[in-house]
This record gives sequence, structure tokens and C-alpha cells, in this order.
Amino acid sequence: MYLCNFVMYCVNSEANTRRISIVENCFGSSGQPLGVPGRVLVGEGVLTKMCRKKPKTRQFFLFNDILVYGNIVINKKKYNKQHIIPLEEVKLESLEDEAQYRNGWLIRTTSKSFAVYAATEREKQEWMAHINKCIEDLLRKSGKKAVEEHAAVWVPDVEAPNCMHCKKTQFTLINRRHHCRKCGAVVCGPCSNKRFLLPNQSSKPLRVCLHCYDILTSTKINNSNEVPQKDRISVDTSGEEDSDDEEETAKGHLESPKFYGDCVKHEETQ
Repeated sequence: MYLCNFVMYCVNSEANTRRISIVENCFGSSGQPLGVPGRVLVGEGVLTKMCRKKPKTRQFFLFNDILVYGNIVINKKKYNKQHIIPLEEVKLESLEDEAQYRNGWLIRTTSKSFAVYAATEREKQEWMAHINKCIEDLLRKSGKKAVEEHAAVWVPDVEAPNCMHCKKTQFTLINRRHHCRKCGAVVCGPCSNKRFLLPNQSSKPLRVCLHCYDILTSTKINNSNEVPQKDRISVDTSGEEDSDDEEETAKGHLESPKFYGDCVKHEETQ
């Protein structure tokens, strides 16, 4: 209830309006407007996002209804490549620590799923707790049910020197890697020469591996997820590249995440 009370308190506060305005200005003309009625900036910070080619640092902003992230051009001054994720379609899954990848979890959505990593275990727990509480409050307020179908997490390129389907094709500059949009596996061209309409991900048929194509085709009639949802904006991910994997982020000192729920009592005493 504490986070819910904080959101109600900050909806029309000058502090919240100022914070959101600063975020908008940092994205500039490359980002969408974020200041809408009822929206509250709950927290912000830097996370390492597992992109297709390698892990990269990204700036994340948690609002009471959306999660926003982008590339860091100048820390706390300029960001680009803005991505907006509606929280009502998000599901989090904790990841076990493995080698250099620690303090991570999956952010699953209907159109795109990926792994992120925090600097410490405490930061991981803080992020997951705040995001899950925002999702819980949002679903309770809207009366909607949690989304059950989510996009697959793409296997990073470095983890697949060979096609994961035929096990034979070795990837080179000529033999390119492709990702199945249904299961996320890295496959060669001949093993992913079919396309299938996945409405939650795109308005166009997307590349899928032969295994997934057979399954999707055989279950198409009974698969309710093949019917596009009304009032949903489809994201076209039909391109072979991950649009979030194009630029390296700026170097420099990165601070710990900040969650504004801790400032409620302080602001009330001003």
C-alpha cells in the first residue's frame, strides 16, 4: 500500500511534474511525450541489458504505468533510442547467477523479452519489487488479467557458433545468424525460411524456425493468440537486427538507482 499511497500523493505534485519534464528533455525530439494525466515517475537508474551482440548499459525509468529505457549519450543529460513498455503486459522472472552474469532477471512482454542485470543483489531486489508492485497496482485498478503469452528471449549471438536447429551450419560473414521470433533460437537461413503472423509482435509475418512453423501451422485453428487484440499498437520487429543493439553507450560514472517513494515523508515536511 505504501507505493500506492506514494503514487496518489505525487499524481499532481510539482516534484513529479518536474521529474517527468527532465526525462522528456533528456530524450529531446527523439522521444515521445511522457507527461500524461495520472502518470508518476517511481524510480530511475542504470541496468545492463543483454542485447543481441553483447551486454550494454541502458538508462531505465519506471513509471506507475510504463517502463522506459534508452541509450545513454550523456549521463543524466541526453538519451536516445527510447523504448516504452506498458507495464500491464510485463512479467518478471529472476535469473540464477552464472559466471560474470549476476543479479539478473528477465523482463518479458508480448512483443519483446530480454534480460537485464543490476550492479548488486540489493539493487536487483529493489528494481523487481518496485516493478512488480506497479504491475500489481495497475492490474488491480484496471481490472485486467495478467498477460499469459510473452515473446521469446533471444539467444545471444555469441552463444551460438552453429545453427541451433540443424547443428551443422557454422556462422560466418556469409552465413548470417537469424533469430526465430517464436522461440528465440539462433538459426541459419534454410532452417528459418518460413514466416508466420505473430500479431503481438508485428503486423507482418515474421521469421520463424522450421520447428516452430510446423507447430504454429498445426495449431493455428485452435490458437486464440492468432487473433490480434483490439486497440493494441503492433511493433514491427521483422528486421533481422535488434534495434537496441546499434549503438554503444557513453562512458562515465553511473550512479545507483533512485526510487522516489522514499521521499514522500520528506516532501510532506517541506
